[in-house]
Formats: sequence, structure tokens, C-alpha cells
Amino acid sequence: MSGQENPAPDQRPIPAVPGANGGRSRDQVTRDTPTRGPARPLPYVIAGILLAAAVVFPLLPQMYSFDSPRLGGMPFFYWYQLLWVPISAILSSFAYWLVTSEDRRRRREARAAGAGFEGGERP
Repeated sequence: MSGQENPAPDQRPIPAVPGANGGRSRDQVTRDTPTRGPARPLPYVIAGILLAAAVVFPLLPQMYSFDSPRLGGMPFFYWYQLLWVPISAILSSFAYWLVTSEDRRRRREARAAGAGFEGGERP
């Protein structure tokens, strides 16, 4: 086998998008067809800040290197670190929600923009 029978993945043709009538539409999906609309940076910035807080605050020993106040006999430096476990989980969950909801919005926007060209010519 010469290796020429199977084209490389980036050389394979992309099938057309099914049209409204179940057949093929005139517009072919290409590698240049956008799958997402433009991004708004604010959700990504907020998610980055939340994740940075979940990582940085537990790594600052000057914030928790104290013996008092004690909670159930545990020194502050123990329970402060343990408190960051659920806080980090909550912050990470919220950051994930922000990023996935922004991604869903961008995909909806790209689908809506692509639906406007169904059956017609592109400008």
C-alpha cells in the first residue's frame, strides 16, 4: 500500500448540511464555516478571576498562618485550608457555568446566522 488510498484528515471533504427539505442545501460546510459566533470577553474574564481566587488564596500563607481563632479545637491554619475545598468547588462550578453558557450563546448565534442563508445566495 502506498498510503495514497486514504487522504489525510485535513484533506477529506466535508459533507453538506442537510437542507430544510431533508436534501442537501446549496451551501457546503467548509472548514471556514463558523461554528461559533463572536465571543464576549466578560464571562471568560470573570471565570478566570474566580479560578485564580480559588488557586491563589490558599497559597498565601500570610493570610492563614495563625493559631487562633480555633474552631472545634482546630487551629485557624487547618480549618482555613479545609474551608477552601468547598469554596473552590463552588467557584469552579460557577466558572464552568459561565463558560458553557457563553459557548451555548455563541453556537446559537452561529446557527442563527447560518440559517439565514438557507436556500438563498450568500451576500
